[in-house]
Amino acid sequence: MTPFPAFLRAYVQTGLTHAWTTHIPVLQTSSPATHVANILRRELGSASASSYTYIDFCAGAGGPTPYIERALNQQLRNPSPQPPSYATVVSQSPNGDTTTTHLPSPPNTDQGVKFILTDLHPHVESWEKAARASPYLTYVSTPVDAADAPPELITQHKAAGKGVFRLFNLAFHHFDDGLARAILKNTVETSEGFGIFELQSRNLSSFVSCMLFGFFILLIAPLLYWWSPQILFFVYVVPIVPFVLVFDGLISSLRTRTADEIEVLLRTCGAADTADWTVYSGSETFLWPCGHLTWIICTKKRNG
Repeated sequence: MTPFPAFLRAYVQTGLTHAWTTHIPVLQTSSPATHVANILRRELGSASASSYTYIDFCAGAGGPTPYIERALNQQLRNPSPQPPSYATVVSQSPNGDTTTTHLPSPPNTDQGVKFILTDLHPHVESWEKAARASPYLTYVSTPVDAADAPPELITQHKAAGKGVFRLFNLAFHHFDDGLARAILKNTVETSEGFGIFELQSRNLSSFVSCMLFGFFILLIAPLLYWWSPQILFFVYVVPIVPFVLVFDGLISSLRTRTADEIEVLLRTCGAADTADWTVYSGSETFLWPCGHLTWIICTKKRNG
């Protein structure tokens, strides 16, 4: 059987990235990637969200993670407005008079939270381009197995006082139960939290959304890919790209686990302290009327 050509796979990956990052003002309050940043900040809390290094263990060609990094760091740098703070400076003149001056405190120059792209099959060229656009985005150029994370990848961030939070964007449904348990076991043993974010779920609404996504690609492709006649050829003349995106979405919907199913895998993964982990989940509309982003966040309970 002839393997799926690499250039067509790249077109499909580009289509999936646009599914994460496109924002249609009338139908969407924000892009799905921005939704993920909102969820992380809201569910973890700003202080806790700032305490992690975020590692995408299935980054593919980059996907939504560079956009999540940008949105989350922007939110953490610009929280709800606070009254300005002032520093008090007391000085004394040569004749003995004392002067008290209240000066505005310097702006917060704390660094943003860091995101790291990794994968079993690294896409170094794509990651390097994304990393050049942000000082908070880096990557690992060698293969990284999510079930056996390199110790140095974990310890360097813990030595800097950061916890490790793993990201699985449109990825966890690809793992069978055995591999999923192995990944969760390694996560529990080496990290402080993880998030699973999917653009589909195992229900009728998701199946309808996948079908509509194919029509959506046909409608918006000229705006997204006007610069590439070759991509447009495989969208309209030989519509391989929309077919694969729809087919992959339908299969992914069938394979996407519920939060309860993820929790069962977590509790039976073989790690010693899974009782110290809390699972919470939800669903948010990213494309009216039936496009829903489902999310599962699990964090280790903090002492105190």
